[in-house]
Amino acid sequence: MLIVLPPSEGKYAARRGAPLDLAGLSFAGVPGVSEARGRVLDALVDLCASDPEGAASTLGLGPTQLDLVALDASLRTAPTARADRVYTGVLYDALGAATLSAAAKRRAGTRLAVTSSLFGLVRPADRIPAYRLSGDATLPGLGPVAGVWREALGPAVSEAVGDGLLVDLRSTMYAAFWRPPADVARRVATVRVLHEVGGKRQVVSHFNKATKGRIVRALLEDGGNPRSPGRLADLLTDLGWKVEVGAPTPKGTQLDVVVTEV
Repeated sequence: MLIVLPPSEGKYAARRGAPLDLAGLSFAGVPGVSEARGRVLDALVDLCASDPEGAASTLGLGPTQLDLVALDASLRTAPTARADRVYTGVLYDALGAATLSAAAKRRAGTRLAVTSSLFGLVRPADRIPAYRLSGDATLPGLGPVAGVWREALGPAVSEAVGDGLLVDLRSTMYAAFWRPPADVARRVATVRVLHEVGGKRQVVSHFNKATKGRIVRALLEDGGNPRSPGRLADLLTDLGWKVEVGAPTPKGTQLDVVVTEV
């Protein structure tokens, strides 16, 4: 089973640590991945170092956020930390990677991957610097970063998931980086969290992110390895969630997890 997470907008910036080593990241040996990482990194660093104000506009930052532009300008030499520490926010707080049991941490190392606009796909133990680059960004000389990754990520995802189940927890923005081919879609489960109040259901960002983090934590602690969306729904039900299974689609099978409180 492979669980693919979205990145977080907020990130922890390490104060000390070795600089970025692209060759040391997971999937570096997959054809096209390292080359794409280098292209995106070069375009981002060059823009931020040569034109800070233009970079701020490109990255959707305000005039008081030039420190984030400087952060990106120094990516080649900035200290790195484990990806599961760099990514922060509601989902990652709920996941609580640092407090997982020893067995769950081992599972996380092989079952989790984070979609990244800068690195494509990273594992929890990969050492990366904090950065600012949204999945919908378009960089000078490069174009949309999503387009770069659509061309490069397929083999990396295929290698990571093998013949197992892919649990896709990416947000819509990052889902554009890779879409499952027909032969893989039947093994893809997407998860939507619905908040139910007074018989009415809606998607609420905080509930969605927090619940997904708790789901990932529970799956890692449980250790089960479902091999189909239906089996995943059964396991989540056993773990205490209310789950409704949708019909298979070209993107996978959607599981609706219905919650009444966060």
